[in-house]
Amino acid sequence: MIGIDLFSGAGGMSLGAEWAGVEVKLAIEIDKAAFETYSHNHPDCITLRLDASALLDFRWPHATDDLIVFGGPPCQGFSTSNQRTRGEDNKKNWLYQAFIGFIRNVKPAWVVFENVRGILETEEGVFADRVEDDLRRAGYSTEAGVLNAALFGVPQTRHRFFIIARRGDVPPSLPSPPADVAKVSVGEAIGDLPALAVGASKNVLPYRAGATSDYARSMRGDLEECTGHLVSHNADYVVERYPFIPQGGNWQDIPAEMMTNYKDRMRCHTGIYRRLRASEPSVVIGNYRKNMLIHPTEDRGLSVREAARLQSFPDSFEFKGSIGLQQQQLGNAVPPLLAKAVFRQIVACHSMEDEQDHDVHIDQGVVGVAQQFTEAEVA
Repeated sequence: MIGIDLFSGAGGMSLGAEWAGVEVKLAIEIDKAAFETYSHNHPDCITLRLDASALLDFRWPHATDDLIVFGGPPCQGFSTSNQRTRGEDNKKNWLYQAFIGFIRNVKPAWVVFENVRGILETEEGVFADRVEDDLRRAGYSTEAGVLNAALFGVPQTRHRFFIIARRGDVPPSLPSPPADVAKVSVGEAIGDLPALAVGASKNVLPYRAGATSDYARSMRGDLEECTGHLVSHNADYVVERYPFIPQGGNWQDIPAEMMTNYKDRMRCHTGIYRRLRASEPSVVIGNYRKNMLIHPTEDRGLSVREAARLQSFPDSFEFKGSIGLQQQQLGNAVPPLLAKAVFRQIVACHSMEDEQDHDVHIDQGVVGVAQQFTEAEVA
């Protein structure tokens, strides 16, 4: 199967698709840092840096019986953590129309739409309903639902909404959690990574110890060191609060006299100053710098690599841009292991009518597609 990744971000969906056996040939992303991360980690895929409006003019020059288009339009307007601009008036909530326009133009055999669970709650689920309705009007049958990443081997409780759509036929159901996969805890996921301090800035470091779990072993591969050991530099008054918070605790464990910079500390979100429990999967890795998620045993925030482990990105995957932009890419990403489970359902269902090797033909065609967009940055 051939894949096209729209709104690709750093590439979590593409990585899961590749692990399931899909050859991702083209990715489109507008954010510069995410574009650089994607192109660096997917050197065999053509990556275009394009605005979403360009999707409406896109043409695919090949047969589409083996083609799967997937992606998740930016989700900030649907997120349950965004109560200020969450709703129908948020322009980002309408980027899905570019996604649907692309599907109407290209007519792939398969579609995977992904977003935050909050899409079911914003405006009473009107956006999720519209996406499905638009796909059906375009000739697709759909299966939709919410999956919890922690049930698929990801060391994080993260709920994502998926739609699997198939042109002219019935799609498979969303994957069921495998019975032989146990939940992975934070300690199992990051226990072998190096000890760090607030503001750590040395990108490449060796591991603290041998792999402490099967999960850590799978993330490390045969590496002896890895990148991403970057930690936000917090103000001294923030760091002074950390020791008061036990595992599983949050801002409520900080003495009131130390929280005077908050106009009304009782209005703090429960995720603020959350210290992770080593014995359980992580809470959602969203904007973990702003929320100040705390390492389970060290008085500091999470490193980029620790967050990547909790999202199931392998240690060979390198993030580009400033530390803040790397953190943002991770917070927006789909866990690759969760994406893999979804794509495996499709690959298992898909029957290949023509098993000839079209790689050269397809690759030349993708280059031609890229040349249509002379204003695009191409990697």
